[in-house]
Amino acid sequence: MIISSHVPAGAFVGMAVRSPAAALAAGFVSHLVMDAMPHWGTGPNTESEWLPIARRDGVAGLAAIALLAAAAPADRRLAVLAGMTGACLPDTDKVGRYFVGSSPWPSRFDRFHERIQNETRDRLPREIATAAALTTAGVFLLRRLAAGARNGAAA
Repeated sequence: MIISSHVPAGAFVGMAVRSPAAALAAGFVSHLVMDAMPHWGTGPNTESEWLPIARRDGVAGLAAIALLAAAAPADRRLAVLAGMTGACLPDTDKVGRYFVGSSPWPSRFDRFHERIQNETRDRLPREIATAAALTTAGVFLLRRLAAGARNGAAA
């Protein structure tokens, strides 16, 4: 699953859970649940295929984090950020392997994370559309929450 799909899912978790610690944990679990669903992937040892996409996806994921955090009402922003962080954490295995040659996770977790993947090469367009739709919906909902908080505070 591309990270720009995990980011808005984590934001939704943070909206619902509201406790930053619980949002972090639930965001982490949401990542694993999403990875078990059919999604784009190239499998192991295909760096030339996934690296250009991962670079673009990383930038898109960072942009989604910024948009969603900016749209979040102040009283939910920390939980939204925690949910997004938790949703991204499991994929730090890839970042660790690429930059320092090892995953930050125990090998047992890495094996589990790899085993649950349901990847095929033909799902990238659908996944990009899903990431865009989730991010758009998340920004819309967070803005509505923020507007409601402002209107409630004014009343």
